[in-house]
Amino acid sequence: MASYDDRDGVIWMDGELVDWRDAKVHILTHAMHYASSVFEGERAYNGKIFKSREHSERLVASAQALDMPMPYTVDQIEAAKEETLKASGLTDAYVRALVWRGSGEDMGVASARNPVRMAIAVWPWGAYYGDAKMQGAKLDIAEWKRPSPETIPVHAKAAGLYMICTISKHMAEAKGCS
Repeated sequence: MASYDDRDGVIWMDGELVDWRDAKVHILTHAMHYASSVFEGERAYNGKIFKSREHSERLVASAQALDMPMPYTVDQIEAAKEETLKASGLTDAYVRALVWRGSGEDMGVASARNPVRMAIAVWPWGAYYGDAKMQGAKLDIAEWKRPSPETIPVHAKAAGLYMICTISKHMAEAKGCS
């Protein structure tokens, strides 16, 4: 597969389908510096996104938990995901909806004056764990623990909360784990 920034197709951004390679954000985007973003990872099978509405509802709830006013309703998110899936020409695909604080007047921790943006990308993606489903998985126990609920909104599917997952997976892969 090609790099994720160099593919054919379209990405839905802020209400429009744009060429995949033209889906860009500014380097001073708040989310890049302060992890002010939430997302959903969904699968489409035979042209239907599995539990799509539930994912859209959780996306909205996650944005609210991070004090990001959603620019789209659940119904609008559903329509955008369907539009992007159809425009991709795929029926079996991974669907990624992402909401983030963009660049704007604020460039500190506070970001209330920055726009809240949204994008949806769709691409083919096989089994997440590769052959592990059929051949078995080699596992490891991570040294990191999820944060306590009184330290961060752990109920939000927020990008910053996934850094411990990234570090843990890198360590596991270095040991030959799935």
